[in-house]
Amino acid sequence: MSSRGKARKRAVDILYEAEIRGVDPLMTLQQTQARLEQDSGVSLNPLVEHLVRGVVDHQESIDAVIERHSVDWSLDRMPAVDRAILRVGCFELLHDPQTPSAVVIAEAVKLAVSLSTDESGSFVNGILAAISRQEVAPGS
Repeated sequence: MSSRGKARKRAVDILYEAEIRGVDPLMTLQQTQARLEQDSGVSLNPLVEHLVRGVVDHQESIDAVIERHSVDWSLDRMPAVDRAILRVGCFELLHDPQTPSAVVIAEAVKLAVSLSTDESGSFVNGILAAISRQEVAPGS
């Protein structure tokens, strides 16, 4: 897994943990950073913080976009890990245009396949592909 792929996974882990524990994702981010520095003396990849803060800063609009493109599935019905993956992917598609949409979608699908249910890969792919087609400017 590439360093960017590892950073995406760590961001998903942090968002998932925060949701499951019912705490602020930024607090979970700080705790994760502190544990990492204490245990190994290294810092988080800056992309992790960028993704988590981006999702937190834009969560209301991200959730609205995901809801708009998830046919017959409200956010509440989705597994928490799928929500975290979709939020990171949606943030990247809409607010971080430096990564091509195809790469964002492929990375999100990989995470869904490895972290969630058997159906999650195609579910995440369908939603993010629809967002990419309908919400993202051409050439992104």
